[in-house]
Amino acid sequence: MEAKKTIKAGGVELKWDLEAGKVLFDGGDVVFFWVSAMKTFFDTIREISGTEATNLVLEATGFRQGIVVGEGYKKIAGVDQTNVIQWLSNTYSPAGWGKAEIKKINAEKGAFTLHIQDDWEFKMNSLDNKKSEGIFVPAHYAGVFTGLFGQTYWYNILQHQNEANAYSIVEYFPSDVASIEKNISELTKRQEREQIKELELLVDEKTKALLELVRELSSPLIPVLEGITVVPLIGTYDEQRAKDLFENTLNKLPEHRTKYLLLDLTGLQNNITSLTADLIEKLGSAAKLLGTEVILVGISAELAIKITNSLTNLSKFECLQSLQHGIYYALGKSGKRIV
Repeated sequence: MEAKKTIKAGGVELKWDLEAGKVLFDGGDVVFFWVSAMKTFFDTIREISGTEATNLVLEATGFRQGIVVGEGYKKIAGVDQTNVIQWLSNTYSPAGWGKAEIKKINAEKGAFTLHIQDDWEFKMNSLDNKKSEGIFVPAHYAGVFTGLFGQTYWYNILQHQNEANAYSIVEYFPSDVASIEKNISELTKRQEREQIKELELLVDEKTKALLELVRELSSPLIPVLEGITVVPLIGTYDEQRAKDLFENTLNKLPEHRTKYLLLDLTGLQNNITSLTADLIEKLGSAAKLLGTEVILVGISAELAIKITNSLTNLSKFECLQSLQHGIYYALGKSGKRIV
């Protein structure tokens, strides 16, 4: 086997130096890959990064790679708009990039319409049933034109090659907007918005769980003896806490067969608002309809004075100094005692 070999394909020279392990394509080092190997490479990126991020990476890579090629050939071959059609076909067809033909040129606007057929990315995507649409190759040619003509080019895919279409149709045109940077920025902002949305949902879930826990802790019913249940009132009550306490207590009184409900006011620290007083009065009236007597316990001297002066609606309830006194009182009324 010859250590060195040179052939020409489509006017482009290919050289192999097997001793050095080099392949030169029109004077530059190249590496050949199987299409299936490239598919594995692309699929791995997609599995790690996700489809949206992968497409952006492929687009940016293809575009920037094209710029390098375009700038290189501009220096070597002096390619311009007058010979770009022939150059494009001669360069990319021998390299296995499929058939690329410029069908329309708008010299005034410097725009191109390119037909791309059977390129390696299309072949790669055809190996599975995902039916992915090419993005690397179209972006690559935009980079090539950018490098060749020294002005940013971008593209618009009018048609993808598939079972119904024999080739892809892509428009290329000068662009003042750096679309790669714009797309990266938009993707980053979109990902940030998605992350913020996920965090907001997580916070809402945690907040709901915390509120539910607070509600449960805010209105505990403690059955201490048969027919006697204690509900400690703690802290400051707003309308929601008052509603939760009222509904939770009334719903569970029959379950505990409560005859005497002891509302322990010790945790209020003498800070009974009109809302709390209304809650106690309303709870007492409703409990009475269920055959339960409400007794207020944990009454300090300061709280007794406040009830007498401004919360007279609580005076109708039996009021005792401590929870212990309340339990003994309820037992006595039940005809029972602790032995």
